[in-house]
Parts: sequence; structure tokens; C-alpha cells
Amino acid sequence: MAGTEHEVNRSARSGRFVQESTAERDPKHTTTEHVGGDKSGGDQEVHRSASTGRFVTETTTELHPSTTETQKK
Repeated sequence: MAGTEHEVNRSARSGRFVQESTAERDPKHTTTEHVGGDKSGGDQEVHRSASTGRFVTETTTELHPSTTETQKK
């Protein structure tokens, strides 16, 4: 899918999407993710809490499958 690559910014505290200006103003508490584009990076996955949106470890996902979700990068 050409042309679908872009970056999104998330609050590290809440897991919600934030504007680029927020990420620039508060880099310690935001993350920038590269999404879309070429999928040749393999089957990389990230795990999130379904209630908070925060990243969690794979172990947390295994212990709490009903309250976490796994996403392909």
C-alpha cells in the first residue's frame, strides 16, 4: 500500500492519540509510532491494555487475555 505510511503520536500516560505539537512539547510522555507502508518487517506485534491503551508486556497479555489486545506493527 504505497502512500499510507505515516507517524502517529500517543500519550505514554493514557495511550490516547495526541497532536504532533503535544509530542514536541512533552517528548518524555509521548511516543511516536511509524504505521502503514511496507510490511516486510515481519510479524512484529505490540500488546496493549484494552482499558488504558498503554503498552504492556507479552507476559501481561498471557496473564490477562480478556483485558489486553495484540496488534501487528
